[in-house]
Amino acid sequence: MQRNYMHDMTLILDCPDEASLRALGGRLAGLLKVGDVIALHGDLGAGKTTFSRGLIEAFAGVTDVPSPTYTLVQTYDSGPLPVWHYDLYRLEDTSELVELGWDETADGVALVEWPERAGAKLPKWRLDLTIEFLGEGRRVTLEPHGEGWQTRLHGF
Repeated sequence: MQRNYMHDMTLILDCPDEASLRALGGRLAGLLKVGDVIALHGDLGAGKTTFSRGLIEAFAGVTDVPSPTYTLVQTYDSGPLPVWHYDLYRLEDTSELVELGWDETADGVALVEWPERAGAKLPKWRLDLTIEFLGEGRRVTLEPHGEGWQTRLHGF
């Protein structure tokens, strides 16, 4: 993983392969705190679930991390905090979020794929993580919203 630059607290990293994208998730796991939300942006196949697998494996010690594409949410209770991994691609209405345990995530950590589908329910204080194709690898942009994430990403 290569650090490209940091501008206005936005951090841009290049991940040359899938393993480095998973490793980035593992590194970020060490920064998590109760109530954190990571909004995962990127096209289909960009690596949102791959990143999430690395984070969940490191944080919750779970090695079988399926994509929540069809279930919309997978939960993991084996780490220091519960983790909710959402894939909102198939969400039809934001009112469905309550049924998926959205309000409970304040007691743990939420990873949200396709966060724009959460509309106004997506918290303003979060980490936006955007994954873009870069040849065979990926470019990952970390954009913190709120002092907590800005402080934690300093020196990351």
